[in-house]
Amino acid sequence: MLSRTADHLFWMSRYMERAENTARMLDVNYQTSLLPQSADMAEQGWRGLLSISELTGYFSERYREVNARNVMDFMVRDEGNLSSIWNCLRAARENARAVRGTLTTEVWETQNQTWLEFNRLLKDGAFERDPGAFFEWVKFRSHLSRGVTVGTMLMDEALHFIRIGTFLERADNTARLLDVKYHALTGGAGGEFFGPGVGAGPFGPAAASSLSAQGQEQAQAAAPTAAVLAAAGSSAAVGTTAPGSSPGSAQEVDFYHWSAILRSVSGFEIYRKVYRNVIRPERVAELLILRPDMPRSLAASMNEVVANLQLVANQQSAETLRRAGRLKSDLQYGRIDEILATGLHAYLTQFLDRVNDLGVGISRDFLVPMAA
Repeated sequence: MLSRTADHLFWMSRYMERAENTARMLDVNYQTSLLPQSADMAEQGWRGLLSISELTGYFSERYREVNARNVMDFMVRDEGNLSSIWNCLRAARENARAVRGTLTTEVWETQNQTWLEFNRLLKDGAFERDPGAFFEWVKFRSHLSRGVTVGTMLMDEALHFIRIGTFLERADNTARLLDVKYHALTGGAGGEFFGPGVGAGPFGPAAASSLSAQGQEQAQAAAPTAAVLAAAGSSAAVGTTAPGSSPGSAQEVDFYHWSAILRSVSGFEIYRKVYRNVIRPERVAELLILRPDMPRSLAASMNEVVANLQLVANQQSAETLRRAGRLKSDLQYGRIDEILATGLHAYLTQFLDRVNDLGVGISRDFLVPMAA
């Protein structure tokens, strides 16, 4: 396959997945903003979304105030924002058009119709009337595109590059979604969400080593307890619990925050089926990071990336495949208590860096190399 053809297929699927995941991030922030909370906490949530998307500076140049309306407008239909849903769907359609002969008629028509219908909905005011329903429509069109692709295309290199793009983007965006919500809950004030991070505090690496010396069962019990305590402390620090409110009300607010995160990745029912218990922060993290049977988890995404990379491997892709395999192994044999002990934000940041390096390697080995 020509590298330029593979490049268009890879980015077509990445942009469609990115549009879906942007809709997911906006939807969870929008739903969370409807919960009882202070104005400062609501603003921190939207600032966190911009920060994790690395768009804070550009947003400030175009909008004076950080609020739900401005951020959603910026992320949905701002033509100057290359990460907006408008630009993602346009880019997905243009990449599909460039390789029209490689795609089946059904795949092309799905991409084209999504772009045309999206613009019609914007003009009709559907986004303003019901943002939640609009985001659901974006997610549905991404599901349709993915299903039509798998159901109608020959299982050759074209499909493999489409799958690599989809799951590499999904891994990146699931990590960002986790990070943006934890950033919002901590308010960015002092320390990591699940523990103080590398080298400090009673739940840092040194303490984790000490715990493991006392026995594996005690370590497993101590880390989740630390996570819950850290979550409760962080929520109080940013005003989740109003002065004088009861611990029960704080737990109720936490439940809605965590359930919103799960719903944003279609994981609420899955969580109930797997854990059969109340929603706990450390279990949400475990589900979305380490569970290979959770479709949108980091582990499941990397399993698909490695499997499809192996099917298109060439003479110069050995190093890229090695890095992908190592990242997959780290997730396969990782433990949630170890991740939480070193700090969740630090772990997700490192993961995003490794996924970015992997994307560069894939472009170098198979596609049109990215501009330096």
